[in-house]
Parts: sequence; structure tokens; C-alpha cells
Amino acid sequence: MIPKIIKTEKDYERALARINDLVDADPDTSEGDELELLVTLVELYEKGKHPIDLPDPVEAIRFRMEQLGLKQKEWNHENKNRYFKDSSGDEAEAEERL
Repeated sequence: MIPKIIKTEKDYERALARINDLVDADPDTSEGDELELLVTLVELYEKGKHPIDLPDPVEAIRFRMEQLGLKQKEWNHENKNRYFKDSSGDEAEAEERL
């Protein structure tokens, strides 16, 4: 397969199949270079055709708490600081929604 700009879902599926074939390619080989190029092309296509929105911050916290097996009553200052880094410094709104 000659890598090219991905314009259609068919191109996208073909590129994904080829990536699957090349997944074990060694770096700095022709197959490794092809893999790297295809991954870049797929990422570019996905950004335009399959964008992923950022999650709601509170939903992200709930999801992370579930992953960690934490219950609402365990949402205390120590655990917040241990598991969640709040860059904004405003936790009140998030705590009200939890």
C-alpha cells in the first residue's frame, strides 16, 4: 500500500488494516516508516471525522472514582489531593455536583 491522504471511510479502513499488519514493524525500517506515516494520517483523519470531545469534569471525576473503587463518602480532602489534581483551585462547584 502506498500511503496517501485519507479522504474516505474506505481509505480509513484500508489504512487501519495495513496498520494492523505493520504493528510489529521495527523502527527505522521501511515498514516501520510506513507504520509511522499511516498512524499520522489516521490521526489526522480522525481529528476531522471522528473528533472526541473533552469529558465533563465532574463526570470524569465520577469515572475515576469508580475506577479506584472510591465511594462518595470517601471523597475527602486526603483522597482528592491524592487522586485528583485540580489546576483551577475551584473545587466547590465540582463537589456540589458529585
